[in-house]
Amino acid sequence: MATTPGTSKARARTAERLPNLDRYQKKRNFSVTSEPAGTRQRRKKAEQLRFVVQKHWARRLHYDFRLELDGVLLSWAVPKGPSYDPREKRIAIHVEDHPLDYANFEGEIPAKQYGAGSVIVWDRGMWEPIGDPREGLAAGKLLFDLYGEKLAGRWELVRIAKPGDQSEQWILFKKRDAWARPLVEFDVLAALPDSVIAKPLGALTQASQGPTEMAADTAITDAPLAPLPAKLGPQLANPAPALPTGTGWVIETKFDGYRILARIENARVALFTRNGHDWTRKLGSLAAEIEKLDISEGWLDGEIVVLRDGMPDFNALQNAIDGHRSDAIVFFAFDLPFWEGRDLRNVPLAQRRAKLAALVGDRSERVRFSEAFDAPPAQIFQAACQLGLEGLMFKRADASYVSARTQTWLKAKCKLRQEFVIGGFSDRSGAAAEVGKLLLGVYADGELRYVGGVGTGWDSAAATELKRRLAALEIERSPFSTEARSSRRWGGGQEAAVRWVNPTLVAEVEFSEWTPEGQVRQASFKGLRADHPAKSIRREAIQTAVTPHGVSAIKVTNPDRVIDKSTGITKVELVRYYESVAERMLPHLKDRPLSLVRAPEGIDAPTFFQKHAETAMPGLTEQPQSLWPGHAALLTADSAEAIVAAAQMNVVEFHTWNSTARHVACPDRVIFDLDPGEGIAWETMVEAAMLVHTLLDELGLQSWLKTSGGKGLHVAVPLAPQRSYDEVKAFSRAAVKHLAATLPQRFTARSGAANRKGRIFVDYLRNGFSQTTAAAFSARARPGLGVSMPVSWGQLTRLKSGAQWTIRDAREYLSFQVADPWQSYWEARQSLTAAIERLS
Repeated sequence: MATTPGTSKARARTAERLPNLDRYQKKRNFSVTSEPAGTRQRRKKAEQLRFVVQKHWARRLHYDFRLELDGVLLSWAVPKGPSYDPREKRIAIHVEDHPLDYANFEGEIPAKQYGAGSVIVWDRGMWEPIGDPREGLAAGKLLFDLYGEKLAGRWELVRIAKPGDQSEQWILFKKRDAWARPLVEFDVLAALPDSVIAKPLGALTQASQGPTEMAADTAITDAPLAPLPAKLGPQLANPAPALPTGTGWVIETKFDGYRILARIENARVALFTRNGHDWTRKLGSLAAEIEKLDISEGWLDGEIVVLRDGMPDFNALQNAIDGHRSDAIVFFAFDLPFWEGRDLRNVPLAQRRAKLAALVGDRSERVRFSEAFDAPPAQIFQAACQLGLEGLMFKRADASYVSARTQTWLKAKCKLRQEFVIGGFSDRSGAAAEVGKLLLGVYADGELRYVGGVGTGWDSAAATELKRRLAALEIERSPFSTEARSSRRWGGGQEAAVRWVNPTLVAEVEFSEWTPEGQVRQASFKGLRADHPAKSIRREAIQTAVTPHGVSAIKVTNPDRVIDKSTGITKVELVRYYESVAERMLPHLKDRPLSLVRAPEGIDAPTFFQKHAETAMPGLTEQPQSLWPGHAALLTADSAEAIVAAAQMNVVEFHTWNSTARHVACPDRVIFDLDPGEGIAWETMVEAAMLVHTLLDELGLQSWLKTSGGKGLHVAVPLAPQRSYDEVKAFSRAAVKHLAATLPQRFTARSGAANRKGRIFVDYLRNGFSQTTAAAFSARARPGLGVSMPVSWGQLTRLKSGAQWTIRDAREYLSFQVADPWQSYWEARQSLTAAIERLS
C-alpha cells in the first residue's frame, strides 16, 4: 500500500495510543466502579482476535463496539447500534482503548462515575481484518469479517472526522453479502436485545472459526489417491421432524436455489445439476469464475442463488437462468468430495470444509464458501427464520460424503414450502391465454395423490408461459389416484373447467399449512423446478419456524396498517412486541379467563371487548361452558403461540380474571387499581401507592406493583384460592374505605369522575366475579400504546408515569433487567383471615 505523509502521521498517532491504557484509567475511579482496571496484554499471534459489542444505557442508550488489536480493545461508541442493512450508515465515535478483560464486563457503573449506567454484553465473537488492520486504522478505512453470536459477515469502519474535530467520528456499516438484510425486514437490535452472557439467546451465531483457523488437516493429505470420477451423485438430506440436539453438527444456511456440482479437470469446470444434467453452457460465466480458484482437479458441491438485498431469491434465480443472465448467479460451495487426485469422501466433513474454506477464500464475489454457525440448533433456527432464510442444514461433522439420502444430513425449513407435481390446471377467468389454477399432487406408494391447488404467485407473462407448457402436456383423464374434490369450483363459486396433464412438471410452492384432510392451504407458486424428477416428489416433514422465545412463526396480515396515528405504530410492531414478551407474559395469563380488547381498524377507530368464543380465535383455549353457566365459553391464552396469534387477530389489550379456570369461583389475588382524578400530579400517585403498600404491610399482606400502562398503578396481592369472590371483594372494599376515611383529601372509595376530582379512586370493583384487570406486559389501546410493566417497590420513586414504557421501548428496558421483580409473587399464597379481622 502506498503511504502518503498524512497516512504516516495517522499511523504514528495510532501507534502512540496503542501501548497503554492511560486515557481509560484516568477517567475511572476503580475504588468505586467495578470495571476492570486492566493492563495492556500481549497475546500469541496465532490466537484469534476477539470483538465485543456492549449495550450501554448511560445518559442515553448506545452500543460500544470493540475490536481487539495489539493487546487492547479498540473502541467506538455507536449511538444507534449496528444494522444488517448496508444502507444504514451508523455514526461511530472513536473513544479510548479498553483492556481486554473489559470484554466480559456486565453490571452497573455507579452514579457520578464516567459512563454511569447499565452495561450488558450484547454480542461477542471473533473478528478477522481484511488486509493490515494497522494500516487500515491509519488510513481511516477498516474492513473486517465478524463471527459473532448476533453479528456476522463483512463490515466496514470509515473515518469521517476532519482535522481539528473535537471527536473522532467514523461510520460503521454492513457490506453487501449473504448476511445483509433490509432494516424494515430485520432489526437485529430489536429482535435480539438481550445479553449473550446473562440470558439465553435466540441469536444467529456464525462460527468463530474463521478462515485463519480453518487450516487443512493432515487427514486431507492422507486421503487415498483415486481417479476423478466422470459423474458424481450428490449427498441428499432428509427432512428433520424435529431440530437435532447435542453437539457435533455443522449447521449451514439452507439456500433458496438450485443444487450444482462443479467438476474440475485440467483447471476447466463443468457444472451439473443434482440429476446429472450438464448446465455448463447455461452457466458459462459462473464456470469461468470457478476456474479462477487454485484448483486443477476435483469436485465441489454447492448451491447457486441470486441475492436480492443480500438474501437468496428463488424467482430471481429462475429468471436469471431462463433469461440467460447468469452474471447475477452466485455459487455457495459447501463440500469438497474430491481434490487434486484424492478421494475425500471418507474424510470427516469438518476437515473437508476446512480445506474448502481455504481454497475458496475471498477470491470472488460469485464463488463463496457457505459459512457454518456455532450455537444450540434451536437458537440458530429461531434467528434464521427471523432473517427470512428458507431454513437450515444440519450435517454431522464426522460424516462421510455419500451419494444418497442419509440421516447424517438433515434439513429444517422455516416455511411450509416444497415441490409438488402438477397434474392439472384451469384457465384464468376472462383471460383464456393464462393459467388460473394448478392442481397439485405428491407421490405415495407409487400413486399420485391430489393435495390441493394453487392460484397465485405468478404475473400475466408467467401465467401465459405456464399455460403454453401445460397445454402441450394435456391428457384426457386425471393422473391422480385420489379424486380432486375441490378442483372444479374455485373462488366466487364459479365453475372452472379442469384440464388434466401428464404429470411431468414440478412446481415449487409455499403454503400456510396442511389441513387434516391432507390439502395445502393458502398456497403461492414460486416457480418450476427442472432439477427434481416428478416421480421423486413426496410430502415432506416440516420443522415449524420458531422465534427467539419459542413461539410458532406467524404470518402477520396487513402488517403495515397504522394502529396508532399519534405515533405511527403499525400492526406488525404490536405483534412483534407480544412475540418478544410472550414467555414473560404467559405466567400472568395461563389458565386465567380473558377479556380481550380488539381493534380491527386501530385504536383510533371503534374497539370492542371479547370475553367469549363468539368468533374464531386461533390458538386460544375454549374453557367448558360449565365454568359460567348461561354464558358462552370463556377463553384462555395458555401458550406463547396463543398470545401472538391473538395479536395477529387485532387484540391490543389482554385483561384477566382474578381466578383461574381451575378454581374459577375462588380468586387467587386482590387488585387495587389506583385511578387518578383530574388534576392529580404524578408525585401524588407515587405517595398514594406508598400508602397502599404501607396499609397492606400493616395487614400482614405482601404486595407487588406494576404500572397500568395508562394513567395509574396496580397493586396486586396474591392469595390462596380459598375464599369466594364476595368475600374477597368485601375485604378490598373495607381496605379502600379505611384509606378514604383516614385520608379523605387523597382517596375516595366512590367511583365516578365527580368523586375523583382532585383525589384518587382506589378501584376495588375489579375484585368482583368476572371483573378483569389489564395483565402484566399488556399494551393499552391508548395513544402511544403504553405497557403495563411489573416493577419493584424500590423503583416506585423513579417512575415518571403509568405509561412509562410503550411497546417500542419496553423490550429495551427488559433487556437490562437482571432479576424479575415479581419472581417471588408466584410462591406467595396468602390468607385474608388476619387482615379481615384487623379491618373489622
